[in-house]
Amino acid sequence: MLFCLDVGNSQTFGGVYDGDTLLFTFRRTGSARASSDESGIFFRTVLRENGVDPASVRQVAICSVVPDALHSLRNCFLKYFQAEPFVLQPGTKTGLKIRYRNPLEVGADKIANAMGAVGRYPRRDLVIVDFGTATTLCAVNAEAEYLGGIITPGVQMSMAALDARTARLPAVEICKPATVLGRTTVESIQSGLFHGTLATVRTLTGAIAEEQFNGREPVLVGTGGFGRLFAQEKLFDAFIPELALLGLRRAVGLATP
Repeated sequence: MLFCLDVGNSQTFGGVYDGDTLLFTFRRTGSARASSDESGIFFRTVLRENGVDPASVRQVAICSVVPDALHSLRNCFLKYFQAEPFVLQPGTKTGLKIRYRNPLEVGADKIANAMGAVGRYPRRDLVIVDFGTATTLCAVNAEAEYLGGIITPGVQMSMAALDARTARLPAVEICKPATVLGRTTVESIQSGLFHGTLATVRTLTGAIAEEQFNGREPVLVGTGGFGRLFAQEKLFDAFIPELALLGLRRAVGLATP
């Protein structure tokens, strides 16, 4: 079995594959700098609670935007799973042509997302929207060229900024409000977070299509922890929560002789 981890700034998202079948996924908050023992015990417990014998894990794949986490995670999997993890990083065979001015700047999570989307929609123009700590948009053309991306503050980050930088605006539940125009402070903030993000993504997607794809409509793929908030808004052609895990599985396949 293959154990996959997407390590972000706020959460770690993981899943286990048995061949092509994704058995289960999980999220862990604030685990990026956990010790190897804390992570090992947690991962083994998660596996058992989902009916998987930890001894059946033969491969581990990681993408991380938190470099400090990798040393601890390597030790974790060596000690608790007797497995040297595959780490998606610059120089890894991906099948993508990176068109960034400095390809080393592209985050491993974005590469994993792009690989997952290309695997699901080969030879298609793609825009991938990841609703995480930041809301990011990445463009990949039908020739599997990673063209570039856009990074904006995520919904939770925007709320935290309002809470921290204003005297009378509270933190609120992040959800879709009943109406666009709020009639309380809480509703007004919720509307700004939800509809502001929605409008931003729609506008930027149209701009990418015009600029990069000569007006052709790309396949829009959504992912990320806050993506479900927008899944019913006809924003995506597909919402794939496990997109990065799909990309990691594909990367392992390309790296395995």
